[in-house]
Amino acid sequence: MNGHLRQAARSSEAGFVIVAVLWILMALAALAMIFSVYLANSARALGATDISIERDALVSASLELTAYRLLLVDEKERPSQGSFSFRMDDADALVTFTSEAARVDLNQAPKEMLAGLFQVLGLEQATADELADRVIGWRTKSKPNDANDESALYLARGLNYAPRSAPFVHVNELSLVLGATPTIIERMLPFVTVFSKSADIDPLVAPAEVVAALPGMTPQALNDFLKQRSSLPRDPKAIAAALGPAKAATTLPENKTYRVQTMLRFDKGRRVVSEAVILLAGGGSKTDTTKGQAAAKQNVKGAYSTLFWRDDYGEIVGRPLRRSNR
Repeated sequence: MNGHLRQAARSSEAGFVIVAVLWILMALAALAMIFSVYLANSARALGATDISIERDALVSASLELTAYRLLLVDEKERPSQGSFSFRMDDADALVTFTSEAARVDLNQAPKEMLAGLFQVLGLEQATADELADRVIGWRTKSKPNDANDESALYLARGLNYAPRSAPFVHVNELSLVLGATPTIIERMLPFVTVFSKSADIDPLVAPAEVVAALPGMTPQALNDFLKQRSSLPRDPKAIAAALGPAKAATTLPENKTYRVQTMLRFDKGRRVVSEAVILLAGGGSKTDTTKGQAAAKQNVKGAYSTLFWRDDYGEIVGRPLRRSNR
């Protein structure tokens, strides 16, 4: 009897040991799996960080090269747009740049230009005029005891905020303007800016929608201008003649702010698109241009400042024109 009891006890102990060993092996396997996942995630994170660092360096290089090219040219001959490419490390970069005067400045444009753009993008004339008033009301400093208090309009609509009564700081701020619907904002964003600091647009590089918004422009005059503008010199008289009925609505602004798009193609197949807005050194006078050229030759990083930068954005496609005989 005692022998059977001892044998049963030994079997029980052996079974307990086997179960314990199995639990330990399961725990070790779980730890190994967790560790392998950790290593894989860490590797991916480090890889993403490396790509991000390389991307930023390549985009910075594209901005420096753009500024260098522009500042080495006399301002009167400075191109409104252009493109170039280069290769660095394991990536090819295609860079395009366009004067920011190709867009309508929300802080500078007159009511007629804003209303014209709203009409081109699909609003009826009365609605376009009203929304243009609201844009100007948003950016205009309010006066004490003003009978046309812009804030009262927002309060009457039940909004819990008032207009800025100061310049727009970002184009997305347009979404806060009274009467601006998501649809019209989506249509507007590719054609507006807060960086050109000019009430004028550059018709030689502006999108057709922007040219169509010029006061006095007609469908026929627009078609005629678009057909010939690629061959037009950068001469105010020639451009005015080509604009026809809209000739009094525009002058050629200074080219000192540029939107730079950089498309990077890495050897491993990754594609990255970045966009930035840069302000060239100097205020536009001949003296300042000379200083900017000197800065470009000595230290290109001091020859421009970056006003805006975004990465990995989708291509923005313009809406079909809605032309009227206004």
